[in-house]
Amino acid sequence: MNRAVLTEYADMREEIKDLKRRIEAGQRELNRINRLAAADSVTWGKKGGRPLRVVKIQGAPGTRIGRKQKALEKKVALLEELEVALVEKQAEVEECIQQIEKSELRTMFRLHYIDDFPWYKVAIQMNGIFPKRRIKYTEDSCRMRHNRYFEGGDVN
Repeated sequence: MNRAVLTEYADMREEIKDLKRRIEAGQRELNRINRLAAADSVTWGKKGGRPLRVVKIQGAPGTRIGRKQKALEKKVALLEELEVALVEKQAEVEECIQQIEKSELRTMFRLHYIDDFPWYKVAIQMNGIFPKRRIKYTEDSCRMRHNRYFEGGDVN
């Protein structure tokens, strides 16, 4: 497993949040455009000085709004495709973590990389998960086991 892939995971998670925000903004803009309509009341026919009927005419400005709507739909679709690609990459990272042989180390990696906990919180969580462990987890012990794993050394 590559350390750079795991650190990239946090960046991908933030990018997905940004993409979701942009997709929602695009959807809001599309909804606003769809609500745009021009309306006018027009008199129809005359009998003496009075109109026979008043007709309300509604419509949306055609080509300009249509082009903008198509462009926004294309942008939102592109953002959604990118989001799907990033989610697939996240799944690959989680599969890499699953390939770690030791359960204890897998748990540490999940807490640190997937849940985005700093090392001191990883230690607290690990002490909660393994309460009967003779030697308690510390921030340094968790980080050192992590580093030893990537150095290829012993991770006991």
